[in-house]
Amino acid sequence: MQLGTLIERLQAEEDASLALEALGDVALFAEVTEMGTRYDETPAAYVASAASRFANLASDQDWLDVIGAAERAPDPARAILARMLRWSLGRDAREQASMMQARVETR
Repeated sequence: MQLGTLIERLQAEEDASLALEALGDVALFAEVTEMGTRYDETPAAYVASAASRFANLASDQDWLDVIGAAERAPDPARAILARMLRWSLGRDAREQASMMQARVETR
């Protein structure tokens, strides 16, 4: 499957849900569920938005990391999805921390 096709298919909640389950990573699933809750998204909706954000906002280095991981992985699609999700979770966690800090500073 080509990368563009993977990102496009993840926009469908059913496909995103199946892809998340196929990763078989319980810890990652829990992180996605928790972060999705913060943004009022189902886990599948978070996967879809994470893939979209990665496609639109990732740096060249982030893309190189994803491509490198895909080349070394026995299942490139799973490697790509896991990297995109971890990138998005990290970005969203930093954003959440920044928002919390801003609230504390305005008090």
